[in-house]
Amino acid sequence: SAANKPVLNHIAIYVVDLKKSTFFYQQVIGLDTIPEPFHDGKHTWFSIGIKSHLHLIQGAAAVTEHPKNSHLCFSVGSVDLFIATLKKNNIEYENWTGEKNTVTTRVDGVKQLYFKDPDGYWVEINDAKE
Repeated sequence: SAANKPVLNHIAIYVVDLKKSTFFYQQVIGLDTIPEPFHDGKHTWFSIGIKSHLHLIQGAAAVTEHPKNSHLCFSVGSVDLFIATLKKNNIEYENWTGEKNTVTTRVDGVKQLYFKDPDGYWVEINDAKE
């Protein structure tokens, strides 16, 4: 039934350095933190939608390689404005095929770029309206 339809509650990412990752998702991506119940210095929670959260959990042993097909994606009003934030923070970005400092224009006209978070997880930024 519609009443029992699943909705995204959260995505959890296991990180090496919580402070570094919190700074990244707050200052680079631009997410807002929300209260988390543990208060143990190992969790940061962010709002990523009406009822959806991103949870950072400290404790990963090392930064690891991840395939680009596994990624988080956030939409912004302007990809060009976002590129300015990446440059200010000395974060390299690339298009889908891996060309540095290049933006992909998807078949439907959406602009997209990719970069890695401090733990090597891929993040896509695009300007999709829907």
